[in-house]
Amino acid sequence: MLIGDLISILLTLAIAAFFAIPATRAMYVSANAAVPVLLAFVKFALLATGGEILAWRIKHKTYNLKGFGLLPKTLLWGIFGMIIYWAFGIFGNGVPKTFPFLATLQEPWRNILTAFAISLFLNLIFSPIFMLTHHLTDRFITVNHGAFPLRKFNMLAALKAIDWERMWGFVFTKTIPFFWIPAHTITFMLPAEWRMIFAACLSVVLGIILGSVTKTKSK
Repeated sequence: MLIGDLISILLTLAIAAFFAIPATRAMYVSANAAVPVLLAFVKFALLATGGEILAWRIKHKTYNLKGFGLLPKTLLWGIFGMIIYWAFGIFGNGVPKTFPFLATLQEPWRNILTAFAISLFLNLIFSPIFMLTHHLTDRFITVNHGAFPLRKFNMLAALKAIDWERMWGFVFTKTIPFFWIPAHTITFMLPAEWRMIFAACLSVVLGIILGSVTKTKSK
């Protein structure tokens, strides 16, 4: 076991303890209520980037992050976290208002079907654009050896370089219906203050899945 693995285990235990202890858990709930967007940035910047580091460790068998792009990935995941927070608010509030019959159902069906409806529309409308954006930025960082020279970013060239057969045939048509819709159904069954934490943990899986879509036409 590498020292990095031990550190990762200790950090995971520390995070788990933070949310398990009532006093620190209450601190999180209060902070999340006061500055939810900032907390969304922090949660995704830390957890989602950590997930990508884990994927890097699995793939390269090392924690040497040369070419990984730690700073740009951390900043991008923080921004993505804010966008996901807003998307959760838009779909989480909009879908129940669009389908008011959901509120007339008896529990537990009301909670389950409302969460499923939110997840369905979120993943059909928002997720493909988000997944594509993440893949484009991630690929750009890789091509530039861990940097993100914004002036060099060419959207048309980046879109042409995508392996669309795999992006459509695997990421969109496999992971969305068979993983993300069920996973986000669980997400929206949770109390609102815990949804972003759960989503940030799911982003670890997202990083590993999208990390597999690295074969591009340029290769």
